[in-house]
Amino acid sequence: MEIKKTQSGDAFVLVLTGRADTVTSPKLQEALMETISSCEKTELDFAGVDYVSSAGLRVLLTGEKAAKAEGKTMTLKNVSAEVMEVLNITGFSSILTIK
Repeated sequence: MEIKKTQSGDAFVLVLTGRADTVTSPKLQEALMETISSCEKTELDFAGVDYVSSAGLRVLLTGEKAAKAEGKTMTLKNVSAEVMEVLNITGFSSILTIK
């Protein structure tokens, strides 16, 4: 997985490319937690993500919980139909903020 960090207004955006799976989830978690701790708004641009495993879902849940605990926000955007289906089936679409 490739992760690029950019800024859009008052939010930091993690632009993700590749798969969010067992191999890549530690890298994603590190980048996500670092971003959440350093800013008020975190966005994850999922346009380049074509697959999310249970390990990737765990990272998203951990990030959402960390953001809420600190009074911050985490948003997913540009989620593909395939990934959105996984989020819907697992119930994560009702837990996460998705644009």
